[in-house]
Amino acid sequence: MGRAADLIGATQAFLRSLDEAKLITPQRSSGGHRRYSRHQLRIAARARELVDQGTPLEAACRIISLEDQLDQALERNAVLSENRD
Repeated sequence: MGRAADLIGATQAFLRSLDEAKLITPQRSSGGHRRYSRHQLRIAARARELVDQGTPLEAACRIISLEDQLDQALERNAVLSENRD
């Protein structure tokens, strides 16, 4: 967890708060250590960016969730457009 926090320029407590907010749910090693995927680290970095700009954590989590939904919708639309051609 410490290395993940260092990678995104955040504290371990910040990463725990993202886990508690259910924004990211890291895998656990057999020893109980949190293991973050690259995707989860990108999400955590985006959350840190929003919080650093003054966005409350709860709002940052909602923004990121909506951004993710938009990305998924855009990807589906692109696939559907390709299938029509």
